Order: sequence, then structure tokens, then C-alpha cells
Amino acid sequence: MASAAARVDLDGKPITGITICMIGAGGFIGSHLCEKLMSETSHKVLAVDVYNDKIKHLLEPDSLPWNGRIQFHRINIKNDSRLEGLIKMADLTINLAAICTPADYNTRPLDTIYSNFIDALPVVKYCSENNKRLIHFSTCEVYGKTIGSYLPKDSPLRQDPAYYILKEDESPCIFGSIEKQRWSYACAKQLIERLIYAEGAENGLEFTIVRPFNWIGPRMDFIPGIDGPSEGVPRVLACFSNNLLRREPLKLVDGGESQRTFIYIKDAIEAVMLMIENPARANGHIFNVGNPNNEVTVRQLAEMMTKVYSKVSGEPSIDSPTIDVSSKEFYGEGYDDSDKRIPDMTIINKQLGWNPKTSLWDLLESTLTYQHRTYAEAIKQAIAKPIAS
Repeated sequence: MASAAARVDLDGKPITGITICMIGAGGFIGSHLCEKLMSETSHKVLAVDVYNDKIKHLLEPDSLPWNGRIQFHRINIKNDSRLEGLIKMADLTINLAAICTPADYNTRPLDTIYSNFIDALPVVKYCSENNKRLIHFSTCEVYGKTIGSYLPKDSPLRQDPAYYILKEDESPCIFGSIEKQRWSYACAKQLIERLIYAEGAENGLEFTIVRPFNWIGPRMDFIPGIDGPSEGVPRVLACFSNNLLRREPLKLVDGGESQRTFIYIKDAIEAVMLMIENPARANGHIFNVGNPNNEVTVRQLAEMMTKVYSKVSGEPSIDSPTIDVSSKEFYGEGYDDSDKRIPDMTIINKQLGWNPKTSLWDLLESTLTYQHRTYAEAIKQAIAKPIAS
């Protein structure tokens, strides 16, 4: 473990240990952030979640070097009076809790709105009333569609970065019609952002808002039928991983023409650590956290993942590695999408001096190696069961 006493912030001041109430600590991002906090700092974590499978390795046995610095509290923030007490005990609250799977936005719009807005209200309220700092995780989805997507297909302005690069302090939030329930998530996230910003302006809440752009790595999402519901539809990279593990074609929604950027979870966690330990530089800011250098279409992502998985698994790819499906067929009625989602990095670079490092190929190799080691044998057994019976 690194010597915590020797650590300093970006202004050269010693970093002192704090207590962090982390809501959603048992998820993908929370588990990686907890690992970093335990292994490299002296900070304490009050880990709040309904599940702890992804952080069990940090909680037991008692002989771990960070024993006593992380406590798990099994709490559903919807209806538990203990939440305010934990926020009062902490110096900083980090809220990661959310429904954030695109398939749910259409099929569970009420749950999506409640999870991302209504359930987040008490967290903001308790932080504001008790003068506690808040780091709230939002989403790049709040940007919605780009201005360029409304231009004619052959317009040269579509190639002008001014029409598609997403800036925290300038870009408008452009959503589809109310009938397109896909935007329920983005609207709920935008509204809680506006509430947090208003609490800061009117009541002095110290806050930082994080807008993640497709954070990728081990332990993200789930594999349907193995560690998640059989009928579940995780996000794109886990969806493609599931297809590769099962040797099925990767489904390209509406031809896979949407463009996205992807960032390695370990790079992203470095950015969050800088926010935690440099409050004077991070407070009052909204930060894009992504990697604009890792931009691909979803079709290109599928092709790259197929190549990487063949390397990782030692298995040749199937004859027809991809198939096209409509968004209606895949997600149901009311689905809509954004054409591009590419972050501007000016603010986070200026305030925190942070830039991502990991290439798309390297992050896919790391992630798919983990997926293969963790799930390949379980999927083979699951596939064999019906045949045996």
C-alpha cells in the first residue's frame, strides 16, 4: 500500500484522510473506486448498496490491510431512514445509484425516472442541509442528440466539431419527443443535475457532477442467465461480450451506425480520485469523463471485439459474426438514439490536469480477457444443460 502520509493534492498540500459515504458502492464503478481508495489512500468508506458481490473481496477476510476502513451497509435508499445518518457521518457523499441500462428506459420508464430523480432527491437534500460535499454521477446522455444530427445528411457542417463535440458549459440538451421513452433516463438525470446546481447557487451546496462517457472494464454490467436475468439486455459492450461467449452473431441495432467513445475504467477512476482529493478545483464543476481518441461506430466496435476475443480465447470467429436488427425489434416501441457522443475535455484538463491513457484495443483486450476467464466455462455448462436433459 502506498504511504498515505506522503500524498499531496494538485496544489502541493498534504491529503488528509476523509470518510466517504458511497451510495451504489457494490456496482461496477463503485467496486473499482473502492479498490483504489483501499489500496492507495487512508480514506474510509461507508459502502451503501443492496448487493455487495462485486466488493466482497474488499470486505473479507479481517486480515486485509484496510480492515476497518470499509463498512458495508445493506440499504435501499428508496425507503431507509439510516441514509441521513450515514451522510452525516461522512465528509463526502458519492452517489452512483441509478438504473442505467438502455433496454430499461423503454420497458421500465417509471422505474427509470424514480431511480434517477426521485430516489436521488433525499441524497441531495441531506447533503445540502448538513453542509456535506456531494459528487453526483450523471450521464453523457443528458446531452441527447447533437446539433449536427438535425442537419441534412450531405451537409459539410456535420463534420464541423462545433456541431457535435459535447461541452459541459455550452452544449444544449436536445431530446426526442415524449413518445420516445428512451429519453426518460436522460431527462431524469438532467433534472437532478439542475436541482443540484440550484442547491449550490441558492444554499451553498458543495458539489461536483460527473458525466461518464461509456466506462468499460472488468465487472461491468452482467451476462444474461449467468449473473443476471436470462431475459436481461445489458449495455452494448456486455451485450456483445455475451454474444461472443456464446458464439452467437453480434446484433447491430439499426446497422450499428451510431458513434460512441469508450474509456477504460481505471483511467476514469483516476479522474474521480482527483475530484475527491482536490475539492477546491472540483467544486461547482460538471466534468465530462471520457476518451475522445477511442471513437468508433458500434459496427466498428463489434468488428474489433470479434478480433480481440479470437485472440483472447484462441477460438476462430463464427462465419457470420454480425447481424442487423431494428431498434424496434431489439428495444421495443419508443426507442430513439443519438448519432454521436464525443466529449470535450477542456474543463477537466484545465481544472484537474487529467487525460485518459488507454487505447480502445487495450481496454477491450483487458475486459474480454476478464469476461472469458470469468464466464466462458459457466456459459458452456449452461448451454450443455438442455442437451443433457
